[in-house]
Amino acid sequence: QVQLVESGGGLVQAGGSLRLSCAASGRTVSRYAMGWFRQAPGQEREFVAAMSWSVGNTYYADSVKGRFTISRDNAKNTVYLQMINLKPEDTAVYYCAQDRRAYTSGTILTSRSTYDYWGQGTQVTVSS
Repeated sequence: QVQLVESGGGLVQAGGSLRLSCAASGRTVSRYAMGWFRQAPGQEREFVAAMSWSVGNTYYADSVKGRFTISRDNAKNTVYLQMINLKPEDTAVYYCAQDRRAYTSGTILTSRSTYDYWGQGTQVTVSS
């Protein structure tokens, strides 16, 4: 059974920071591409960050580049999203996702269709 559980969201002032966690069970995260997406009220779910199974291969949306960092702890089988200098426009529900295919290459990690497993989301609210 594959399960992804996000945590770490909350209310923060603009300029503050948060670290989101995605705890995975059922499969080893280091073997699969992992992604973070977010969905603001009334908006479609959009790409935020992703990490391939290959070490050091990370990808970010232009809106968060330089502020957000995706990483993983293999021992804990957990993926993180470190967010700094948060802005009100970052307010959204953040979702963790995992590709069902192991050791992929050439996969478009910015696309929602790439991912097969999704967590329930964690709310991030940034006040101005």
